[in-house]
Amino acid sequence: MSRIGRKAITVPSGVDITIAGQTVKVKGPKGELQHTLVEPITAERADNGEIHVVRPNDERRAKELHGLSRTLVNNMIVGVTEGYRKSLEIAGTGYRVQAKGSDLEFALGFSHPVVVAPPKGITFAVERPTLFHVSGIDKQQVGEVAANIRKIRPPEPYKGKGVRYQGEAIRRKAGKAGKK
Repeated sequence: MSRIGRKAITVPSGVDITIAGQTVKVKGPKGELQHTLVEPITAERADNGEIHVVRPNDERRAKELHGLSRTLVNNMIVGVTEGYRKSLEIAGTGYRVQAKGSDLEFALGFSHPVVVAPPKGITFAVERPTLFHVSGIDKQQVGEVAANIRKIRPPEPYKGKGVRYQGEAIRRKAGKAGKK
């Protein structure tokens, strides 16, 4: 049995969970999220208020989805209580970011500034011109927005210039060898 899938999900106070068939709705202090579980996985509420994600059989497909479904439901609970945040930093001479209302404006060595608007449910915070944060309640959406911003100017291996996750190690390459 899946080690992750068989763990019960504890529901903190202030979080309301509604299970209707395959649909799980989680409502908390930061917002509301909804997820539809893939057949044959189901969710059940125990007498003590915990949520159990259950699979009906030991077929390969059910085993694959068991732990995944439990983690997705748990991520929704964490999202509506604490939220998720990804920090990105910018390295390079003249590379910077600044907030323009709710949007971010990047100067990344292109001939024009790059403006990124936040999708619904995502907020940006600029701590300093080379460090900013992407926040929201949906873990997948926060990660995707951060990855799309990083994709604008990914870190290059020779000088390390570009947008990278905070704490990300960039493998550096040696430059051209000079004439001897």
